Amino acid sequence: MNKPTFSIVTCTWNSAATLADTLASVQRQTCQDVEHIFVDGGSTDGTLEMIAAYPGRKRVLRDVGGGISRAMNQGIEAATGEYVAHLHSDDYYASDDVLHVVAERFASERVDWVFGTVQVLKDGQLVPPYRMVPFSYHAFAAGRASVPHPAVFIRRSAFGRVGMFDETLKYAMDIDLWLRLGKVAQPATIARPLTVFRDHAGSVSSANKIKARQEEFQVRRRYLKEAPLAFGLYCLRYARRMRALRAEAHAGVPVMQS
Repeated sequence: MNKPTFSIVTCTWNSAATLADTLASVQRQTCQDVEHIFVDGGSTDGTLEMIAAYPGRKRVLRDVGGGISRAMNQGIEAATGEYVAHLHSDDYYASDDVLHVVAERFASERVDWVFGTVQVLKDGQLVPPYRMVPFSYHAFAAGRASVPHPAVFIRRSAFGRVGMFDETLKYAMDIDLWLRLGKVAQPATIARPLTVFRDHAGSVSSANKIKARQEEFQVRRRYLKEAPLAFGLYCLRYARRMRALRAEAHAGVPVMQS
């Protein structure tokens, strides 16, 4: 069987409530040169039955434990496509031409990774997407530029150069990978939403914001020598954000993050 252009990795665990949107968004893509890899953590709610009924080229890895980083790595290891994307069961592609547009950008610029923006779905409403800050290693290390994981596509061969997700991390494994990858490979960016991300009480980053920020700080500290000035600027942003999060936790009232 010929190798596909895209390997889409979807991690699931009792995801029946949202998975239908994920699957439908892949099925609607104008580019169908895709293999879909499902990494399931032991679902008991009908998720596996939904996947079994899902048409197309697919592979299912069952009862994968050890956390989300390990699940994502298992998906990467199983992938045979030229480009790998992680589309979790909470998320879905924002339009039918996402994979086509991404494939064209890879072909025209010969880069190792491409990313766009995400649009957040909160309380049933789509929030206007944030403005994309131009990517540079310094801007990302300083916390000014962001890389939204659901909208990232990586050439599979790049993982052999920089490694995969750090399985000791629970929250900031994606930032750790972008810091490694961004040091050796400038990405191409697409200034439009590629993926819709559901923000809800079950989201790891939403439910544990303070712990996530603390782990992010430790991850960024690993790369202090790569961009010391940028890390210093990040520390100022970190202190401001942590004060706001602690105030939010104390008052029980959400605050805006910057």
